[in-house]
Amino acid sequence: QVQLVESGGGLVQAGGSLRLSCAASGRTFSSYAMGWFRQAPGKERELVAAINYNGGSTYYVDSVKGRFTISRDNAKNTVYLQMNSLKPEDTAVYYCAAHESRGYVLPRSYEYDYWGQGTQVTVSS
Repeated sequence: QVQLVESGGGLVQAGGSLRLSCAASGRTFSSYAMGWFRQAPGKERELVAAINYNGGSTYYVDSVKGRFTISRDNAKNTVYLQMNSLKPEDTAVYYCAAHESRGYVLPRSYEYDYWGQGTQVTVSS
């Protein structure tokens, strides 16, 4: 198993930036693909960004392309989500998730097995 703890959420004005971190413990972090999901009130959870085990493959939902960047540091067992040019519609609870995979192809959103507790991101207009 892997345990995930997110940090870095908060309140920011529109146009601002935040960097979320997700620290992993337990089994070998470098064996996991990682994803960032978000869920806004009254909406379904959506996959925002994902990265494969070695950082060679990434995915972004269209609404964040060019604004968000996912990265990982396997030596620190941490995955990051740099969020720039934030918009009020980015307001949500953000979760990191893990799926054991050492492939180039990223897992589908329903394949993630391990989840963090979430961190709130609020963007004011």
